[in-house]
Amino acid sequence: MPVTSEFSLIKQFFSQLTSQRDDVILGIGDDCALLQCPADHSVAVSIDTLVEGIHFFSDVDPYTLGHKSLAVGLSDLAAMGATPAWFTLALTLPDLDQAWLKGFSNGLAKLATEHNIQLVGGDTTRGPLCISIQVHGFVKPDQALRRDGAKIGDLIYVTGTLGDAGAALQYQSKQWHNVKLTASDKNYLQQRLETPTPRVAIGQKLLGIASAAIDVSDGLLADLGHILERSNVGAQLDLAKLPLSCVLSEIDRESAQQFALHSGDDYELCFTVAPHDSADIEQGFAGLCTCIGTITNDNGIYFINDQDQLTQLTGTGYDHFSANR
Repeated sequence: MPVTSEFSLIKQFFSQLTSQRDDVILGIGDDCALLQCPADHSVAVSIDTLVEGIHFFSDVDPYTLGHKSLAVGLSDLAAMGATPAWFTLALTLPDLDQAWLKGFSNGLAKLATEHNIQLVGGDTTRGPLCISIQVHGFVKPDQALRRDGAKIGDLIYVTGTLGDAGAALQYQSKQWHNVKLTASDKNYLQQRLETPTPRVAIGQKLLGIASAAIDVSDGLLADLGHILERSNVGAQLDLAKLPLSCVLSEIDRESAQQFALHSGDDYELCFTVAPHDSADIEQGFAGLCTCIGTITNDNGIYFINDQDQLTQLTGTGYDHFSANR
């Protein structure tokens, strides 16, 4: 059946997109959704907007775009240790492209099903392609991971590997010169950029262990900097310990480190842990997390370089409104 209106679009592609949760009293189809939050929990809320030409290329696979549109919000919930529950979708479309809508909704639905998060409402309108998703999750207020809890002496950890998405973006936009990649390497980097893995399960397991946390969406330096600012502390990083994928490890080390430090879109977690809890991290997250440094009483970020010299780190991550973009 062809899509002829906003209402037929919603009915065909989104009204039964996700699994149905018992805490949704009233979902899609009314002026508001009615939702039930557990009595002993707070609702964690975050919203992200993806704009064509800014956050994704115009020829991106709509299936992977559906995945990423939800993944970025789930990553925010992960950084708070929250359990995903509901989300809303505001979708601006240049036209009613049925094939595009099918791919996008399928990618969105698959990730939503994996995390048991239900679409409960939203809006559609005509205009340049733009996707806004607001996610809601549950977390006990006294356990929520925040940015302001890092203490001097805490260890700094990150999940996964860093810099892959930034390398993919640079390669696709032809800004990464004099680098030859195999087809499998290009495919790996593209997957890391377009279908990031929100670390929801790890975030929940960090409750009661991590002292502070944030997701790495704008680059490690920028996002770690938010923890340092809110916690009024500094940091010392060991560049040799930055976790790099096999693909990035094969290029020159300096470029790989720059991607790991500055590029965004990784959607990994950066978190701090008291030294006496480090054994829990090493045992419970073996192969998933890497210790890259220590929280200090310095002002700013310092690093141990490849010559074992201590130097102050400069530069920032991605900023939508930076004059240096």
